[in-house]
Amino acid sequence: MAHSGNGNNSLDADREVCVEVSNLWKVFGHEPERVLDDPELRAATKEVVLTKAGCIIALRDVSFNVHKGEFFVLMGLSGSGKSTLIRCIIRLADPTAGSVFINAEDICAFDEERLAEVRRHTTGMVFQHFGLLPHRSVLDNVAYGLKIRGVLREERYEKARACIEKVGLKGWEGYLPSSLSGGMQQRVGIARALAGDPEILLLDEPFSGLDPLIRRQMQDELLELQVEIQKTILFVTHDLHEALKVGDRIAIMRDGEIIQTGTPEDVVINPSDSYVRQFVQDASPTKVLTARTVMEQPPVLLYSWQGPKAALQILRDANVDSAFVVARKARILGQVTVEGLVALIRKRDTFLKDALNPDIQTCHADSILDDLVPLVASTRYPVAVIDEDNRFLGEVYVSTIIANMIQEQGPEEDEEAVEEAQDGLAEGQEDTEENAKALEDGPSEGAEEA
Repeated sequence: MAHSGNGNNSLDADREVCVEVSNLWKVFGHEPERVLDDPELRAATKEVVLTKAGCIIALRDVSFNVHKGEFFVLMGLSGSGKSTLIRCIIRLADPTAGSVFINAEDICAFDEERLAEVRRHTTGMVFQHFGLLPHRSVLDNVAYGLKIRGVLREERYEKARACIEKVGLKGWEGYLPSSLSGGMQQRVGIARALAGDPEILLLDEPFSGLDPLIRRQMQDELLELQVEIQKTILFVTHDLHEALKVGDRIAIMRDGEIIQTGTPEDVVINPSDSYVRQFVQDASPTKVLTARTVMEQPPVLLYSWQGPKAALQILRDANVDSAFVVARKARILGQVTVEGLVALIRKRDTFLKDALNPDIQTCHADSILDDLVPLVASTRYPVAVIDEDNRFLGEVYVSTIIANMIQEQGPEEDEEAVEEAQDGLAEGQEDTEENAKALEDGPSEGAEEA
């Protein structure tokens, strides 16, 4: 069974909003208010503002919200404003104008004492360059935030050890950061952020300084960790593939503005403008499209209480050679074929369950198409899409997979792409078809002997 996603794909408009950014501006310069007070400058390009006012617009009227438990990604090229934005969210940089609401409270109105409480108890920050204290051990680095809070030594070390184990560094508590690899040091940074049990984690390009292999490993580990801890995460990256892999939703930034917000599927399949289209042009739809998006309703669906003769007539009327069988509440039981039903009727059996093939290929609705390729290659039948309660939702066909594998190809490449896709699937299906034929012949021979 194929699985995908970060474990939190059931986003809902009714979910509680944890972070809300409203009309946020950040202008660097001696007179930032001059830019905001002048309608012409507010609408001008960065270059014009720099020339006329000597100011730099880092964020321009940014608004978005993040749901509780959501993995929200801020993505953009260097200079797009994403790192400035995440710093403004906890006022490591003070916004020039606008509001940042955390749990419905505008932290832009907080004094230093109350702001410090938010940083210590509600949020945790993980930086690109680790930010570890070089003269302190791994254990002391992880426990440092708790020490600042005034937590007693025994309690803070107990919590620190639990977080160190959670990020896979048990046994390294006594080492200095210089003894650790880059990936291990970043794990220490994540453990330190987790030690305070914050509601919100902010990660500013945490993996960008790591080697590609270690980076992918850290992405996988963070996704696995999120399934367990279910924090609200704001994650900054310039890497599209990283954003598509980890994000529930992605906000794409350019020149201090958010130009599109949506799920990975939305961004790749429906780019808002030419900039986003160019940004995502190398992203394969099969890496973001899910089974839920491409599944179809079957021409025929059989029910467990139907008899084999009735089922056979239904298949013949629909001109199909197989169908999935479900019980009450659409719970999937397996699949039957015309050949299997004919053999069952010859044996004068009256129970449809005796013709069931329960060994079918299934996937969850949030499985990405890339993960379905080996499934469709291993069977000549559609793949059943099911939910967490094993209820049948729809089915995915080989033709759907092939169509999406070639969707981004130009017209001159289509024929070659189709051939490659079909060849790849055919290799996996050759043995399956031979086995299927042997199975079809088998029952007939068995029936004759009986």
